[in-house]
Amino acid sequence: MITMSDLSSYLETLRGEVDSALDRATAFEVGCPVRLRDAIRYGVLAPGKRLRPLMALLACELCGGERKKALPAACAIEMIHAYSLIHDDLPAMDDDDLRRGMPTCHKKFDEPTAILAGDALLALAFEMIGNLTPPELAGRCCKELAVAAGPCRLVGGQMDDVSHEKKLGDEAPEASWELVEQIHVRKTSALMRVSLRLGALVAGASEEQLDALDDFGINYGLAFQITDDLLDVLGDEKTVGKRLRKDADKEKWSYPTLIGVDESRKEAERVVLLAEQALQRVAGHSMPLEILSSMTRSLLNREK
Repeated sequence: MITMSDLSSYLETLRGEVDSALDRATAFEVGCPVRLRDAIRYGVLAPGKRLRPLMALLACELCGGERKKALPAACAIEMIHAYSLIHDDLPAMDDDDLRRGMPTCHKKFDEPTAILAGDALLALAFEMIGNLTPPELAGRCCKELAVAAGPCRLVGGQMDDVSHEKKLGDEAPEASWELVEQIHVRKTSALMRVSLRLGALVAGASEEQLDALDDFGINYGLAFQITDDLLDVLGDEKTVGKRLRKDADKEKWSYPTLIGVDESRKEAERVVLLAEQALQRVAGHSMPLEILSSMTRSLLNREK
């Protein structure tokens, strides 16, 4: 029988492997300016859940692969995530001064350094993908990650979000459930989904497994975003590690501002159920399946 202690210990082992790989990948012994190196490492090695790289490793194992072979993909995904946070925190974007309980990158260093650190992490992510073998696998994973991080997914979702908040452009779209959900499918779910896909591709997963992981990743990402929005309203700032109550102050689109706290909780429960149902369609090893299922259920009790 797999216990909660077993699951926790397993996740800590995987986090340690990811952190060690990220540390090695950002050592930059020659060529990289010291200030830039320090900002890159500050952004990507800051204490965090490492949720997306964990998903890549777990999906790889779930589909019968050897997780160490997925480490380059896992690191690449965390680098994309870190770059997006560094840039999202900038004054021109969300203008945040606290991230994971620490000063944001531009507060710790300066705006030019933070911008360049994000740029470097984006490039480094694809260098990491290039370490996958065989080359055909590296090529497919490179394309999948580029699409997830590109203008129609992550960056496009951020553009729509910023356009509303900053009142950019001539036509400001009206807030709607469908639009907000689509923003979060692109901003949050896209990286969750591609994390799972890259790990599964390394393992040589079947199309049926990939389809089920797609559905799981999309719904997990939505559940994560809804509960993140709820934390902004109900959470404790010290526990969460970032400034809260920002969404309402900035008239930012979020689930609670659109449908209220109670309905947001119901929607979180609905998409968590959909995620769990999708996960059960993936035929694979029991430990990673149990961990992903536990991670999904725990979203409904998030404190950070």
